[in-house]
Amino acid sequence: MRRIEWPTVALIAGCYVVWTACGLWLWPMAPVSALCIMALMAALHSSLVHENLHGHPTRNRHVNEALVTLPLSLIYPYRRYQATHLAHHHDARLTDPLEDPESWYKARWQHDRMPRLLQSLLTVNNTLIGRMVLGPVLGAIGFVTSEMQLVRHNARGVRRAWGLHLASLAPVLALIWAFGIPLWLYVLAVVWPALALISIRTFAEHRWHDAPEGRTIIVEHSPLAWLFLNNNLHIVHHQIPAAPWYALPRLYSERPARWQALNHGYVYRNYWQMFRAHALRPKEPVVHPVLQQHPAAPAPAPLGKQPA
Repeated sequence: MRRIEWPTVALIAGCYVVWTACGLWLWPMAPVSALCIMALMAALHSSLVHENLHGHPTRNRHVNEALVTLPLSLIYPYRRYQATHLAHHHDARLTDPLEDPESWYKARWQHDRMPRLLQSLLTVNNTLIGRMVLGPVLGAIGFVTSEMQLVRHNARGVRRAWGLHLASLAPVLALIWAFGIPLWLYVLAVVWPALALISIRTFAEHRWHDAPEGRTIIVEHSPLAWLFLNNNLHIVHHQIPAAPWYALPRLYSERPARWQALNHGYVYRNYWQMFRAHALRPKEPVVHPVLQQHPAAPAPAPLGKQPA
């Protein structure tokens, strides 16, 4: 690994510069264009946060955090995302409704206790259009609700993470106010679309499979790859999380057959293929097909091999 990954540093700087320029200069002249570009930058920032919490672009975790500390999408504290996302990288537990913090599956007993309206919303949420429209709202509500429970119970590090987040949020809100953009409009026209764009990537990133490696997707080609920092090649990232975003296409192209065999053929040519298949048809059931069927069930034993 390089001591400093300058392409990532440049991309972070460019993201903040473009976002600020849109607010300062483009918003007064072309407000719709400004909001659209700001949404793209907020989505890119989310991808950059993901990149930095994996130890990029420097070897100093505090520097990495500081580089993306201004939360353009407002909602998720860096340190809480870091804690939950690194737990998600325990591949033997991928998709587990209780042990994978990023799983959209529900345990059968959880699902059976839900109101029918919520069950229906989760079914719609398992379509690609539903995930783009409902996913940002359901995800934010679920995340904030669980986080506030941790705050009330004084869970270790959670209050500090939220305190740092609120301190970082203050200058972003001040800039939005200085630009003259109403906060409600920023939430509806920037934050929501940004999270909807990211949900295109996360919609099918993981599925249930007996082998942990078979649970993580490959989407070979996409014009959105730059926005996702090449995490459409998600099996490569899960196997080599220390690889920077700009190395993932090369790592995949060197041995595509090997990667496709490793993930048991969980491959899409592009997101258009995925859209045609699942725009209005759920890709997965809401209830996990195997794990956590009953509340008293013991935790499942790890299946398959751990990634190297």
